[in-house]
Amino acid sequence: MEVVSLFDYLGRPAGSELGSKVNKEAQRMGVSYRTKHVSNPKWSGNVHCYPRTFLDLYFKNRQGNGTYNNKLPF
Repeated sequence: MEVVSLFDYLGRPAGSELGSKVNKEAQRMGVSYRTKHVSNPKWSGNVHCYPRTFLDLYFKNRQGNGTYNNKLPF
């Protein structure tokens, strides 16, 4: 299963607010994540990496009211 950071998935920094929302939803749904250390001129620290399939569904199914479709393929 491929896991990616939000930066790698979005192609830009996600920011702490979006990162917290994604993490909260992953925890609520029981989706596990991995961490990796990143060090570059703009950021140094650990980031969460999620299954790409979770991120695909999270961003595809996000609705204006903040609820999500709970159908995950894993």
